[in-house]
Amino acid sequence: MRNLFERTGEKTLGFLQRLGRASIFLFHVLKGFPIVLTRPKLLLDSLYSVGVLSLLIIVFSALFVGMVISLLGYVTLVDFGAEQSLGVLVALSILRELAPVLTALLYSGRAGSALTAEIGLMKATEQLASIEMMAIDPIRRVITPRFVAGIIAVPLLTLMFMVVGIYSGYLIGHGWLGVDEGSFWAQMQSKVQWNYDILNGLLKGFIFGIAVNWIALFEGYDAVPTSEGVARATTRSVVYSALIVLALDFILTSIMFVEV
Repeated sequence: MRNLFERTGEKTLGFLQRLGRASIFLFHVLKGFPIVLTRPKLLLDSLYSVGVLSLLIIVFSALFVGMVISLLGYVTLVDFGAEQSLGVLVALSILRELAPVLTALLYSGRAGSALTAEIGLMKATEQLASIEMMAIDPIRRVITPRFVAGIIAVPLLTLMFMVVGIYSGYLIGHGWLGVDEGSFWAQMQSKVQWNYDILNGLLKGFIFGIAVNWIALFEGYDAVPTSEGVARATTRSVVYSALIVLALDFILTSIMFVEV
């Protein structure tokens, strides 16, 4: 029993210590925001790396998710004679929940893991130390542009997911299942609210972007400078990002959409 308490205390202190280091790391990252304004090329290069290169997987995922939601929604609604409400079901499911959550999860798996591996390898090969020896802050020069690019890219990718997902749901609903086109769009327009559904979904994407990029960059910066250490940091980055996205999604959904 004593060993159990000792291990629990050790794990708790280790978690609090890492959380403290991560908070200090985020503070230094935020202090580096001015360099992004003075050197926009760093931001554009990072946007291409984390945003443009993630676009393909987001578009294809949204395409198939919209199709699946439309199919399953139709099967359920047709039993109640409410298949004309398919547009509402597809739109609200994607706008409120699936687009921000799946975009963040896919982003963490593709771009987040790449950021962790990149920063971890730069630390392992002493590139960050070399930058510091030249009197340049590696956090401001290397990490801050990637962080800013990430929190810009995730909401934009979320918006792309929304558009592609809804349109693919329309293609299946109208083109395959025979749902009336006018009813599909009219029902959607009458029920979907810009500030309540679309903006809240994008706000979710923005918050998820902050969390995922913070975890990915910190895990890379805090990784043990060996190949094994970088591999473990990359795994932790993806796992922790997925857990925090799902936890934040529950909290944000309860605040935004659940009326008590």
